Amino acid sequence: MTVASDRLARMVRQVQERARVPALAVALHRADRPLWTLEVGGTGNDTVLGPGTRFRIGSVTKTFTSVLVLQCRDDGLLDLDDPLSRHLDLPAHGELTVRRLLSHTAGLQREPYGDVWDTLRAPQVDELVADLARVERVLPAGRRYHYSNLGMALLGRLVGALRGGTWAEVLTERVLDPLGLAATSVTPGPAAATGFLVDAYSDEAHPEPPTDFGAVGPAAQLWSTATDMARWAAFLADPAALDPAGAVLAPTTLDEMRWPVTTTDETAWTAGFGLGLILVPYPDRVVHVGHDGAMPGFLAGVYGRRGGDGTAGAMGCAVLASSGTAGEALELPHRLLAAAAEHDPADVVPWRPGPGAPGPLRGLLGRWWGEGFEYVFCWQEGALRARGADDPAGKPPAVFAPVPDSPDVFRTVSGREAGELLRLTRDAAGTVVGMHWATYRFTRHQETFDRYDFRA
Repeated sequence: MTVASDRLARMVRQVQERARVPALAVALHRADRPLWTLEVGGTGNDTVLGPGTRFRIGSVTKTFTSVLVLQCRDDGLLDLDDPLSRHLDLPAHGELTVRRLLSHTAGLQREPYGDVWDTLRAPQVDELVADLARVERVLPAGRRYHYSNLGMALLGRLVGALRGGTWAEVLTERVLDPLGLAATSVTPGPAAATGFLVDAYSDEAHPEPPTDFGAVGPAAQLWSTATDMARWAAFLADPAALDPAGAVLAPTTLDEMRWPVTTTDETAWTAGFGLGLILVPYPDRVVHVGHDGAMPGFLAGVYGRRGGDGTAGAMGCAVLASSGTAGEALELPHRLLAAAAEHDPADVVPWRPGPGAPGPLRGLLGRWWGEGFEYVFCWQEGALRARGADDPAGKPPAVFAPVPDSPDVFRTVSGREAGELLRLTRDAAGTVVGMHWATYRFTRHQETFDRYDFRA
């Protein structure tokens, strides 16, 4: 990866120089290559900048809190459509649901009551809860995307209450330790970079004051290294590769978190929001999933890459900067992921023959017509699949699974018409002569809706 590494290194160094970042730490994680890291600059204190240097990751913390919430859901402790009041005793806003808070569509005001960014004093849990009576819901629930640190703080409080500990204790036990993120914590530790505001009109860098976000910690408290955060980004994009047993979260739950709930801009549509995750779409069915972070003196961009030609498994990138004004650093993880996929693409895995379709299904393989359009049904990777005859190559197929105790009935488990049934109809000889998918009739030849009923 020498040529590609040189290219990535130059991109990093250019951003550090152009954006005037005192310390810039970058890591690229992928399943098929050694971890790639680079640090440029200095910590601004008497520690040496290196792979172990910690940076404030700000709102990237929200992705951890969101995973903890989904863990609670998967363990049966809550439903995403539960109102907060079902689990917490709150003086106001208890009607807001977990799902709305995760997707920033609850309409809750952005910050806790008071001018926390003037005082840099965040409330503790009891104060945060008591002040809810003075907090506004600035928009109707579900109206649109409206980012809220306060909402994520309440979700952190919810997780702690359901698990019987503090948010930080639950995070360490249920996410950081299982994934081996030993350099991620609520405190900076002894080897942390100093955060700076770099003067707009001179080369002077002003140190920013340290802050503890108290009860708002679930929204922005964490410190980490680029290495840990690249691994976390890879987990968000490809959890099965880093957590094959699903000890932290099932891959299907991460699929749910990555499904877009809302767009962050009603006209540009350049980013969406899932359940606690930012989704940035690119051409050719590529999406970057993760979060940005900003705290006084620090910026962070942590994203994993999914889809597209050349994308490796478990591909994640983290860019951590010790400047609160270096906006170019937030674009860098996206550029690095794209460059790595283009200039050092994942190896092409050879196709190998596999088992054919079970005997009762062989007769249905091939071309079918539904609603006037042609589809191809095939048996690949041990499952029945279907795709439109004109679908682009990168579009995922529909995948079907048998319905137990219901011969000739299948459930669509992913892709087009996910969740819907596929029902086969056979003639007296056992040949499949027709199908119903999501109740639409499928025939071997293009037919009008009233041509005939093969069930007759």
